[in-house]
Amino acid sequence: MAHERTTIAREVPAIQIPDGIDVTIPQGEEVWITQELGGSFTIMTDRGAMFRIDEKNADAIGKEPPKDRVTELAEGSLEDRVWAQLKKCYDPEIPVNIVDLGLVYDCQLHEKGPEHSDVTIKMTLTAPGCGMGPVLATDVKNRIEDLPDVDTADVEVVLDPPWNQNMMTEAAKLQLGFM
Repeated sequence: MAHERTTIAREVPAIQIPDGIDVTIPQGEEVWITQELGGSFTIMTDRGAMFRIDEKNADAIGKEPPKDRVTELAEGSLEDRVWAQLKKCYDPEIPVNIVDLGLVYDCQLHEKGPEHSDVTIKMTLTAPGCGMGPVLATDVKNRIEDLPDVDTADVEVVLDPPWNQNMMTEAAKLQLGFM
């Protein structure tokens, strides 16, 4: 995506990158939209500060709010739908989903009965001290719990084994210019 200039239309909650700190960006602030993936937006100020805007606040940066996703979330096997939801989660600084980045180490479905399952996910971060870890884990949890037949999602961020570029899919490496 080419960077797109916009003005914040209303005061909007955001998360500072890479610290993971909740902030409020004032109305009238001029920003660049640098990434628009998985429903969230990464914006940058003229001073170089980066922030993540959640999809529910898309209107504050002149974008369309999300459409109803219930039908989309109800098609296919549960395992396929879980992995599809994981592929909608993006590191706010890297334009590749967390699955192709190799950040998801384990995904277990625990069936409790017809149309009732719990999901356990182990994932890592590209850097151990990344302040966005809790943000990514919450994004994963919320997206998995959006699925109609998932009762709970437990997301654990683990740092062993440490992530490295060899864990990325070939598509991710190609997209990031590593091939």
